Amino acid sequence: MASGTDISPQMPRLYGGCSTSKGSLSVMGDKNEDHSENLNQLNLGKPPRNLSTMRHCSSSLFLIEPESNTGIIGTMSPTNDGFTPIFRSGSCSEKGPKQYMEDEHLCVDNLCERLATDASFPSPGAFYGVFDGHGGIDAASFIRNNLLNFIVEDSQFPSARKKAIKSAFVKADHAIADAKSIDSYSGTTALTALILGRTMVIANAGDSRAVLGKRGRAIELSKDHKPNCTSERLRIERLGGVIYDGYLNGQLSVARALGDWHIKGTKSSKSPLSAEPDLEEVELTEEDEFLIMGCDGLWDVMSSQCAVTMARKELMMHNDPESCSRVLVKEALQRNTCDNLTVVVICFSSDPPPKIVIPKSHRRRSISAEGLDLLKGVLGNSA
Repeated sequence: MASGTDISPQMPRLYGGCSTSKGSLSVMGDKNEDHSENLNQLNLGKPPRNLSTMRHCSSSLFLIEPESNTGIIGTMSPTNDGFTPIFRSGSCSEKGPKQYMEDEHLCVDNLCERLATDASFPSPGAFYGVFDGHGGIDAASFIRNNLLNFIVEDSQFPSARKKAIKSAFVKADHAIADAKSIDSYSGTTALTALILGRTMVIANAGDSRAVLGKRGRAIELSKDHKPNCTSERLRIERLGGVIYDGYLNGQLSVARALGDWHIKGTKSSKSPLSAEPDLEEVELTEEDEFLIMGCDGLWDVMSSQCAVTMARKELMMHNDPESCSRVLVKEALQRNTCDNLTVVVICFSSDPPPKIVIPKSHRRRSISAEGLDLLKGVLGNSA
């Protein structure tokens, strides 16, 4: 007799297809305290300068079983001296129901190769980013193309990488203000993952989200910066800002962003709209299987645990992070998301996630003689 039973996390059965006009694989927190604000009316913004960069993915996916309702646990993984991560990533972007695509993203699986430098920092290294633009795509494109350089060129990198990342966000924000080609009404959220060796640092300014898949559990590594979130609301009001119907100063549905200098004013002023990111550091272990990074178009219609459950099932079937990201985008479209969609899936091993094994219980369960007689009586009376 077998001593254990193999099971995989409960998962809706998925059907449907997806076609893309351009491949989206690049070479290159706490939950929101008022989730209802996620579905507020969204600003269409201005069209991108280069329509040929749009990525499209149509969906016919639907669910025939309910999603898992597993709880979400936040924790830092313990160190595992024998584990060396291998980075593989895939991505998918779709403009969704909006008129224009304003998202950008970046995937760098080999940081040393990308930087082409002899700089000494832990290996392997990787960098990923999701940038959800508004008021046009200009700010998002600028941050995608320049933020990594601001980080690695900072004097505190890599010895004090968290300080270097914070400094780079502020420098990039100021660079947008100085760029004459970027409209002052253009802005973007920024969510990044910098991995050096086994140490991963998540930086977030805005309402995109990073979720770690840890043996089937969803671990949220970033906080959604919405104006109605208590901590953000207090900070905004302390700096003289106001919130109207969930919008900062009645204009913006996020509490942190890069750009948007029509709100911030001058670089010397302290604005209620902050570009400073929250940071979360994690030491990766063998239990950490993959990371999902997505803009709010995904999280508006899907829980973190649902996304991890879907992604894990897909990776167990085909071990392809790009295909996995397409499935998540299709499902968000089927759930009628109101925004652009960008999803990046990063795997930390060349192998697919293993089946979860739960040993059978050896505890014997019995019923007393009195209970058996009572049960017989009940069954007899109902016959």
